[in-house]
Amino acid sequence: MAYYWFKSFHIFGVVAWFAGLFYLARLFIYHVEADMEIEPAQSILKKQYSIMEKRLYNIITTPAMVLTVAMAAGLLYVMPEYLHQGWMHAKLGFVGLLLAYHVYCGRLIKQLENGECKWNSKTLRLFNEGPTLLLVVIVMLVIFKGQFPTNATTWLIVGLTISFLATIQLYARKRRLDKEREVAEAAGNAEQALTS
Repeated sequence: MAYYWFKSFHIFGVVAWFAGLFYLARLFIYHVEADMEIEPAQSILKKQYSIMEKRLYNIITTPAMVLTVAMAAGLLYVMPEYLHQGWMHAKLGFVGLLLAYHVYCGRLIKQLENGECKWNSKTLRLFNEGPTLLLVVIVMLVIFKGQFPTNATTWLIVGLTISFLATIQLYARKRRLDKEREVAEAAGNAEQALTS
């Protein structure tokens, strides 16, 4: 019975952890894009994003990560044979990358708050895809274990996933260019109003 309790709370933790990581990376993008706003909007937005990032990281994302890891340890305690399987070694390696991503998010929060972040919104958009890719790989390892399929259906799913991610990037680029054009037009209009 302990196995099912550990597994249930492990899944709850994973869902909350990934929800936090997905939203946190979006907040980073919005935080950096606030630089394109004029004052006082820029300062107000940056302050608000800093508050949201810290609360999300400290109140939701980190506790969910702790729950996930603790329940995973419980699962491995009741099912120690998993530790002798190659798929579990690979999964733990990818979870290690996810933990490093989580810790780096904490560093980014501090850098953004102090105005020291050197990343632009495009780089942060790519950074945002990290947990998605890790989630796909980890779930596939858990579901298929050592029997990963390599048939046409698998490659179709891989192709659709790549297309989905590319579409998100193209849409984000379009939004960014539209925003830059809007800001440039507003600046041009303001300049015209001052010279008139």
